[in-house]
Amino acid sequence: MDINNQLFGFLKSAPTAYHAVNAVKEALLKNGYTELFEGDFWKLSDDGKYFVIKNGSSIIAFRAIKNANGFMIAASHSDSPAFRLKATPEAVGAYTRLEVEKYGGMINYTWLDRPLSIAGRVVVKTDSGIESRLVNIDRDVAVIPSVAIHMNRSVNEGCKFNPAVDLLPLTASSQSGKGSVLSEIAKALAVDEESILSHDIFLYNREEGRSFGLNGEFILAPRLDDLECAFASLNAFLDAEKSDSIPVLAIFDNEETGSETKQGAASTFLQDTLSRIAGDKYSVMLENSFMVSADNAHAKHPNHPELSDPDNAPLLNGGVVIKWNANQKYATDGVSDAIFREISKRCGAKVQSYYNRADMPGGSTLGSISNTKVSIKTVDIGLPQLAMHSASETAGAYDLLEMIKALKEMYQTSLKCRGGKIDF
Repeated sequence: MDINNQLFGFLKSAPTAYHAVNAVKEALLKNGYTELFEGDFWKLSDDGKYFVIKNGSSIIAFRAIKNANGFMIAASHSDSPAFRLKATPEAVGAYTRLEVEKYGGMINYTWLDRPLSIAGRVVVKTDSGIESRLVNIDRDVAVIPSVAIHMNRSVNEGCKFNPAVDLLPLTASSQSGKGSVLSEIAKALAVDEESILSHDIFLYNREEGRSFGLNGEFILAPRLDDLECAFASLNAFLDAEKSDSIPVLAIFDNEETGSETKQGAASTFLQDTLSRIAGDKYSVMLENSFMVSADNAHAKHPNHPELSDPDNAPLLNGGVVIKWNANQKYATDGVSDAIFREISKRCGAKVQSYYNRADMPGGSTLGSISNTKVSIKTVDIGLPQLAMHSASETAGAYDLLEMIKALKEMYQTSLKCRGGKIDF
C-alpha cells in the first residue's frame, strides 16, 4: 500500500526524535506553515498556519481561526527506546566499542546482530556562539555481537544482559587504526572536530520498513512506537478541512522516560502554546476542546494469547485501538470514548478496545500526563502492534489508513460542551 511506503520513508528520515521533528517541520513548511519562536512576541493572522519547536525534539502546529470554538488536538511522541552515546563515546582496546547507556525500556536482545548506525544532535562552536545541527552517519557503523552458543550453552534457556558488558557496540578494529566516532561526525558536518562542544547522539537500527505476509497484510519496521501515530497525525492534520475549532498537532519528546522534561508532555509547552493562541478566551476554549493521545497499543500475540485480556485484546488489522485503564494510566473515560467512537462512526473508521489483563500491570502514555497541565476531554488511542520496544516492531498493513481517517474526521469536528451535554 502506498501509505505504508510513505510511512517507511518517514521512518527512514527519522532515526532520532530530532530527525522526526525535522521531518515534520519540512512537511509543514512545504504546506505553507510559518515557524514561530517561543522567545518572540506572536502576532497571529486569521487563517494563518504556524508551528513552534522546543528543544529540536518536540513540535506543535496549528491553524489560527477567528472566533474559534475550541481546540481539536492529536498528540503523539517522537522518541523511541535506543542506546545513547556517552560524552566520551569510545572504549579503545583490542577492539573499539561505543560507550552507551540505555534510553527507555527496550527489549535488549533484539538489538544484537543488527546493522546499527548513529544519529542525533551535535552542538558546535560558531563565530557568534553555538549552534545545534543534525547529523546522521547513514551507513552501517556498529553491531552488538552475540556470544556464540558454544560459549554460552544456556543462552536459549534465558539470558540476562548487563548493559555495561553485553550491550556495547563494536565499531572498529585496533588493526585499522583509523578515525573515531567524533571524527566521523565532524566529517559529516563539514566542521573541525575541535568545534564539537557536545552532542545528543543515539544508535539506531538501519533496517528499513517492509511489508510481509502471504497477502502483504503486515508491516515490519523500527520505531513504529510511536512514529506510526506521529505520521498518521501529521497526514490527518494536513488533509483536514476547516471547522469551527483550531486543529493542533502536538508531538512530544521523552514519553519513553516519563515525559517529565521541558519538552515532554508533562511540561508547560502545550499549555503555553494554547494560551498564547487563545488569549483571554483560553479557559472557555478548553471546555470545548478534545484531545486524542495517540500511542501504539499491544495486539493479541499469536503465540501467547494468554497474556491478553480474553475479551478486550485488539488484533492486527482490526482498526484503531481505544485504550482503557481504571487507574488512569490511560485518560479514556465514558465521555471521551463516546466522542471518539461517534467521530469514527461518521467516517467509517474501524475501532476496537484494549484493557490490560487484570492481573498484569501495563504501561502508560502521555494523555493523563498532559491533562495535569491542560485539562481537556482526552481519549487514549493507538495502532495495534506486536513486539513493542523491540528494535523492529510488527503492525497491520491496513490499520494506518483507519487512524488517518479517524483523526482527519476529528480535526474536521467542533464540539460545544455545556454540563453533561455535548453537541457536535
